[in-house]
Amino acid sequence: MELQREQWKSQLGFVFAAVGSAVGLGNIWRFSYMAYSHGGGAFLIPYIIALLSAGIPLLILEFALGHERMGSAPLAFAKINKKWEWLGWWAVIFVMFGIVLYYTVIIAWCLNFFFLSFYLGWGDDPNAFFFNKFLAVTKSPSEIGHIRTPILLALSVVWLINWGIVFRGVRRGIEYINKIFMPLLFFLTAVLVLWSISLDGSMNGLKAYLEPDFSKLSDPTVWIDAYSQIFFTLSLGFGIMIAYASYLPGKANITKNAILTVFINSGYSLFAGIAVFSVLGFMATSQGKPISEVVSQSIGLAFVAYPKAVSLIPGGNLFGAIFFLCLVVAGLSSSISIIEAFISATVDKFGFRRKPLITLVTIVGFLGSIIFTTQTGLLWLDIADHFITHYGLIVVGIAECLLVGWLFNIKVLRKHVNSISSIRLGYWWDITIKYFVPFVLGVILIGELYAEIKQPYGGYSWTALILIGWNWILLTVIAAFVFARRPWRTRYYEMEGRSQKNGGNF
Repeated sequence: MELQREQWKSQLGFVFAAVGSAVGLGNIWRFSYMAYSHGGGAFLIPYIIALLSAGIPLLILEFALGHERMGSAPLAFAKINKKWEWLGWWAVIFVMFGIVLYYTVIIAWCLNFFFLSFYLGWGDDPNAFFFNKFLAVTKSPSEIGHIRTPILLALSVVWLINWGIVFRGVRRGIEYINKIFMPLLFFLTAVLVLWSISLDGSMNGLKAYLEPDFSKLSDPTVWIDAYSQIFFTLSLGFGIMIAYASYLPGKANITKNAILTVFINSGYSLFAGIAVFSVLGFMATSQGKPISEVVSQSIGLAFVAYPKAVSLIPGGNLFGAIFFLCLVVAGLSSSISIIEAFISATVDKFGFRRKPLITLVTIVGFLGSIIFTTQTGLLWLDIADHFITHYGLIVVGIAECLLVGWLFNIKVLRKHVNSISSIRLGYWWDITIKYFVPFVLGVILIGELYAEIKQPYGGYSWTALILIGWNWILLTVIAAFVFARRPWRTRYYEMEGRSQKNGGNF
């Protein structure tokens, strides 16, 4: 009797889930700052080129791989070449026991700030409040300090929500909640955009955000950052999109779904940036300062610059609550996808009962996240995120392209996609996967390694970088090989791919 995988109820549900995974916290604070610092509207040129030449081809690859091989990342890779099963495990392990551990803590910060917004609880100096009072950051990663109780309590709520959604399954949990989360997120963001552009000085912010500076395009860093942003924002290399695509029915429009996912995700990033920079323009005008003095990047933008601006806006407490609710929703839609990628892989191989496994994994995940709620949490988060995203994800992306492009008959995968999709792939897709994407990711990787050797990341000591960053990578690699060496306890590994079922030749 053939094993049956759970399936999405509808194509729309799958797209919402894929978009939910792709749209995360970085769409709101990372993209807008990157566009501002890399030439404003001119940055859209390398960004769109990166989207078309790498983002869409690689997302199609992951969708096609999960759908044709009918499995999570480890299962899909194992069906191509048993020796490469470890690669799929490495992706889902360092994402589950790396990224999501600190990502849920950032969501917990957002949840705290959501409630603080109602009475502007950060006071007159959001910078001092966030770093000195809320996080109470220590001077070095070795000074653990004590657990910050408000963060721990919010973290427990975040993990409870994650557990409740994933526990209900693919259809009744992930698909159902994303059909609520995504329209809610788009609606709340639209409210923020309309409100923010009505503020005095908002046009100055939009000018800084979108006015093109074409001279920036001669800087190779701008192009590298565009490709990096596309790769990270689409959850590529996480094993998520492979797992999600494995739940699609036999007749699934792979290319159309990939293109929809990419453009909704990128469109949302651009749209959310309007709200961010309109508010920063208002703040600059209110304080009589240039935009450059009120803009900060990454975490500082969300938890320092924005709260300061919110305090100046009439009715700012409501505006702040909507903003941080957007962050919470965007974060949760991504975190549940990370957990599902690991759950899918573990169930595929070991045949564990899904619900007890989810309970165990969320408990372990919660306990692992606690280190990031301590006073040194921000420093550990910074180091772990740098190493996992800049080395782990990029290496997986390169290896994925080499595995599928060179050790697998990629023509069979392309024919499979074309047989069920409305937009057909040409030979250009094979070339892109085999040569172009690995080359681009290789350039990014070499650049990161060169910068790392030249100067220790973030001014941290080599000891901290090795013990936290490199060891995190090493331990997850070891765990991946351990998981890959274990025997398969299910018949999923024996099941043919969809192309083989339809008479495809390998």
